[in-house]
Amino acid sequence: MRTTVTIDDALYEQALEMADPGMDKADLFREAIKTFVRVQAAKRLAALGGAAPGMQDIPRRNPEPGAK
Repeated sequence: MRTTVTIDDALYEQALEMADPGMDKADLFREAIKTFVRVQAAKRLAALGGAAPGMQDIPRRNPEPGAK
């Protein structure tokens, strides 16, 4: 897909300085988008807070203490 974007020149220069030598623009933006997606997915997962209220109990191999 092709798209045109307007970005801050200073931010772009900073990204180029941190990028691997020889990395072209397309690779730089691809990595930026992959990182954005990964961070947003992590935020969504963290927002769940380990909660799954509708989830059924998971059977365990060891019985609960006191149960026979």
